[in-house]
Amino acid sequence: MKKSKYYPWVVVGLLWFVALLNYLDRQMLSTMKPAIQQSIAELESATSFGRLMAVFLWIYGLMSPVSGMIADRINRKYLIVGSLFVWSAVTLLMGYATTFNQLYWLRAVMGVSEALYIPAGLSLIADYHQSSTRSLAVGIHMTGLYMGQALGGFGATVAATFSWQLTFHWFGLAGIAYAVVLLLFLREYRPAHKADNAAPRPFFSGLRFVVLLLPFWVIFLCFSIPSIPGWAIKNWLPTLFAGTLHVPMSKAGPLATITTAVSSLIGVAIGGPLSDRWVQRNLRGRIYTSAIGLSLTIPALLFLGMGNGAFFLVAAAFCFGVGFGMFDANNMPILCQFVAPANRATAYGLMNLGGVFSGALITDFLGKSTDAGHLGRDFALMALVILAAVGMLLCFLRPRTKDYRDAAPVFPLKK
Repeated sequence: MKKSKYYPWVVVGLLWFVALLNYLDRQMLSTMKPAIQQSIAELESATSFGRLMAVFLWIYGLMSPVSGMIADRINRKYLIVGSLFVWSAVTLLMGYATTFNQLYWLRAVMGVSEALYIPAGLSLIADYHQSSTRSLAVGIHMTGLYMGQALGGFGATVAATFSWQLTFHWFGLAGIAYAVVLLLFLREYRPAHKADNAAPRPFFSGLRFVVLLLPFWVIFLCFSIPSIPGWAIKNWLPTLFAGTLHVPMSKAGPLATITTAVSSLIGVAIGGPLSDRWVQRNLRGRIYTSAIGLSLTIPALLFLGMGNGAFFLVAAAFCFGVGFGMFDANNMPILCQFVAPANRATAYGLMNLGGVFSGALITDFLGKSTDAGHLGRDFALMALVILAAVGMLLCFLRPRTKDYRDAAPVFPLKK
């Protein structure tokens, strides 16, 4: 099967469900808070619940570079299977938790195990897909994250119908069973490149190469800056919808998450093939596609901040999702134009750290903004940071190849 011309797409399909579970299992807790706090009284405190959510983000962010370095050195199949198994087991055990401390430490372990997946999964897809299909493949995989986020919004509905304990049990068991499926059908693949014949590298050698690569820091910033509104949309768009439209969260949550999930799917369907074709004719094709996607989010953020009608807000959220989908489909493919396969998971792990920490900071900031009554205004102001990221993309990133293979030279930013 591994040698089949269709197997690279089988890999995308297999990992799509892992991506879905990755986001679904982490998002369920936030939506099931009202049900869980009936059993665990400490969660009635917003401060305690904030601690529970924050521990995942900080550990996930800190672990991301480490997980990238691990993925560049061991068999990624077993890393992915092990990661899925552990966070699914944690999800299962959360259904047995009876105290805040038990949930807190389980959430911390989930941060470690989930961080191991994204760098390994994306680098494996990038190795299976060449420049003619890479953006589409990565984009399709990212839609699994969007779908997991959207389905996580229905955790409260499932918990209300059955119980929050059974909800954790079912999804935990589903993940454990799927880990067995991956063990049977997923295969590792590393393309041949010059580094293959070198002696075993010290653990931090890939990190050293990446941090000395000047274009990487441009890519890092162009990933971290858009993560600010990206996490704002994930964590605060339902609140914005509820407050602006004066509807309960039970309606605002699904409306916000489904709108952004569906529109992001459309963005991937546009941005993936466009980028894959454009880069065959122009080495900056992926960069131009990403810049177009980010540019779409600028008016979307402005309209989200200033809108006051359902149609207006949904249209703005839809525009943001399309643009962010185009952007999301091209982050790893752009990285592949500057970083060799042996170091790509390390590089993406560092990028993930920047993105998650941006999310942690903006989540805290917008919480205070909501209390002050300025949530809409601050959504609109985030358009300025996106404008800065677009300028950096277009001015400073000039790749010399569609798919960088050799780990020796360091590219200059400009000629």
